[in-house]
Amino acid sequence: MRKKWPRMFLYVILVAYALITLYPFLWAVFASFKPYQEIVTGGLTLLPKNPTLDNYVQILTRDENFFNWVINSFFVAGFGTFLNIIFNSMAGYALARLQFPGRHKLFLVILAVIMVPGQILLIPNFLIMRTLGILDTYAALILPSAVNFSYIFMMRQFFINFPSDVEEAAQVDGLNRFQTFWKVVFPMAQASIATQGVFVFLALWNEFLKPLLYISSPERFTLTLGLQTFQDRYATQWNYVMAGSVISIIPIIFLYIVLNRYFMQGFRVGGDK
Repeated sequence: MRKKWPRMFLYVILVAYALITLYPFLWAVFASFKPYQEIVTGGLTLLPKNPTLDNYVQILTRDENFFNWVINSFFVAGFGTFLNIIFNSMAGYALARLQFPGRHKLFLVILAVIMVPGQILLIPNFLIMRTLGILDTYAALILPSAVNFSYIFMMRQFFINFPSDVEEAAQVDGLNRFQTFWKVVFPMAQASIATQGVFVFLALWNEFLKPLLYISSPERFTLTLGLQTFQDRYATQWNYVMAGSVISIIPIIFLYIVLNRYFMQGFRVGGDK
């Protein structure tokens, strides 16, 4: 019993912390079914007294731009994630497996860039995109985020531990380096790719500063930026804001449920010729 008490105490603390963390999320979800007056006067009560779907009906059927914002967010986050998976994986594989002059120096440069806060690059990126004439386009959101040095580092670490016997077997079968990567190595890196994809999609989906700086046309807003203007338009009608926020969370939860098995299996790699 003396050995169990510390563990039981730890579980009590963790459960209490989990409830404290979960409560604001549950409050937001239930608040999306409350009328405006009940939200501003009901305090922190969780369950709605007069549940209603009018909040969702309002933003889904009467707001002309809401669906555009959702589609824009899916396009930017989806296409940006696709580019990140391709470029980050190829760069990580090249740094881990290929021998070329300056490889170690390039890796040190990547490590140095990881330490630079992303906010510092917002204004330089803005000036570059203004010069290129791509402001207020989806390219302004996608191109600067097409490569992420942190995930290049992650993929490099994965490919360093990749079994070389598999690559040698592929070369014996007549595959060149490019074919070996796409037909053998890339499919076997599903766990790392899925992990990378979830975090990249989450970052692009929740991005707010870049759309705020680079996008000016309301029809091109992403969902995060659209919800901000949505607050101003309705004088901070929290019932509509909560409904829009809940809708913005659904794709993230769905993505995690679909790819959860890759997190569970970890980075174990196996294969045969």
